[in-house]
Amino acid sequence: LLSHFSSIGFWGLVNNAGISTFGETGWLPMESYEKIADVNLLGSIRTTLAFLPLLRKYKGRIVFMSSIIAYFSMGNGIYSMTKAAIEKFCDALRVEMKKFGVQVCIIQPGNYSRSTKIQPLLSAEEIWSEMSEEEKAVYNKQYVQEWANFFNSILSEGSANGNEVVDAMVDALTSAAPKARYMVAKLKEKALVFVCALFPTVVMDSVLSYALSK
Repeated sequence: LLSHFSSIGFWGLVNNAGISTFGETGWLPMESYEKIADVNLLGSIRTTLAFLPLLRKYKGRIVFMSSIIAYFSMGNGIYSMTKAAIEKFCDALRVEMKKFGVQVCIIQPGNYSRSTKIQPLLSAEEIWSEMSEEEKAVYNKQYVQEWANFFNSILSEGSANGNEVVDAMVDALTSAAPKARYMVAKLKEKALVFVCALFPTVVMDSVLSYALSK
């Protein structure tokens, strides 16, 4: 690695900061949307703009932490929203930076919640306490409890091998020919992305609706 950092100045920027929460769209207060968007999306943009002059000067690398959840949402639409937005920001930036010799890479991890603790387990009571009176009139605690159990079970299935994501980040920074996107996920997660990308929206909606109903 020293050969990459010895005399070329500012080489790479990794935008890794991220926070998350879960719940149906109307359950979350506007403050949650603002906070998560500020960290996951605007935080990465602020950092990128600050270091862009140096990255152009030294023909460096910019790495962004996205997620396969940018392609679909299963109870964490607020997080999915920010990752979909950062993907589009990267797509524009990657093309624009080619003329300067700056390469832009996106890391798309699957479920690594056990490695990162980005999404802590939440109790139904915590979710219920944040819901507005209007939402409480539509839903009930039993529904929220079932939702919490479902989502917490997904979190408990997350991979503990966070080194797989780190390896992708290192490759993006040091490879002579880095990939535009590194999808680091289980086969079934990649299959879900494949269905989402290639099949009509109604098919993906049916798949997700079925999964959520269970």
